[in-house]
Amino acid sequence: MAQTTSAIGAAVPNSKAGRTFAGRVTVYGLVALIGLALALAPFLFPDVRSQEVAARICVFIVLVASYDLLIGYTGIVSFAHTMFFGLGAYGTAIAIKTMGPGFEAILLGGGIGIVAALVLALLIGLLSLRVKAIFFAMVTLAAASVMMVLASQLSDFTGGEDGITYSIPKLFAPATELLADADGKALRLFGVALNGKLALYYFVFISALVLFLGMLRIVASPLGSVLQAIRENEMRAEAIGYRVVVYRTAIFCIAAGVAACAGILRAVWLKYTGPEVVLSFDIMIDILLMVVIGGMGTMWGAVIGVVLMTLAQYYLKDLMALGAEASSALPIVPDLLNPERWLLWLGLCFILLVYFFPAGIAGTLMGKGVRR
Repeated sequence: MAQTTSAIGAAVPNSKAGRTFAGRVTVYGLVALIGLALALAPFLFPDVRSQEVAARICVFIVLVASYDLLIGYTGIVSFAHTMFFGLGAYGTAIAIKTMGPGFEAILLGGGIGIVAALVLALLIGLLSLRVKAIFFAMVTLAAASVMMVLASQLSDFTGGEDGITYSIPKLFAPATELLADADGKALRLFGVALNGKLALYYFVFISALVLFLGMLRIVASPLGSVLQAIRENEMRAEAIGYRVVVYRTAIFCIAAGVAACAGILRAVWLKYTGPEVVLSFDIMIDILLMVVIGGMGTMWGAVIGVVLMTLAQYYLKDLMALGAEASSALPIVPDLLNPERWLLWLGLCFILLVYFFPAGIAGTLMGKGVRR
């Protein structure tokens, strides 16, 4: 009897370990597939809408992963992430509008946006990270609201509600031919013209990849271990000698700087910057949903959450329209599948995901428990 009990006790951990290993392989395989699809997106999905979706996914992976550094790895709840995103975008947009469409304008304006984000993050961190989580969240919400109002009111600099439209370097113009044939036309690779639009996409993709790999390095470093210790038990981390406020302020500044970099990429890709595009509270809600869907404290969850949420936002209406057309002979079903009700179905899908994946898709598959 004792032998049987011990055998069962040994089998359960092994079974759990096997499921965790399989889950990790699934997550890594899914992320690798997404990365490959994004790397080849201009050739796999050459239409304009698909490239916009792919570029948005690249930018938001960086933005959401930087927010995961805060909420997932450190336990910091902030509503000011779009403020830093907007500072990077507006700094780039204002510099290009003032100096002209050159790389020096992108470097200068983007650099000023990053510095402004770091300074604001440092001030907010030093002043507010000593208070309880809910009060810090309220402070960041207030700061983000003030930035939204300033962007709307300072129309001489920001364009107000209309935003700023500008040109980008000629290298990224669709008419620019990277390689030309004997007739002077852009060479094609697998049917895709090697032009400035392709260069712009890979500028966004490679920049996003470098930033994401940098964040992976942070969470795999001793700093990442300290952040997780602070998340799990702040008082114990303080007791063993870690200066919690310093670490929390440091990661808040790092996340702000990365978010500003994402804003630069978004500004260069869109050739337009406005409050609704980079500072809207709707974007903050999207970031939160993407983190929860993918899995907090995993970093890989940012990739999965962004892809699922973005595809739903862009293509769920189309799928529902096809479903309504296919079921037109049935009662009630076409009305339920009316594309105007896409938010209802998106909400239902989110509820089901949270129910079946309580720690997010990546978190649940990788065996991470629900965070407190």
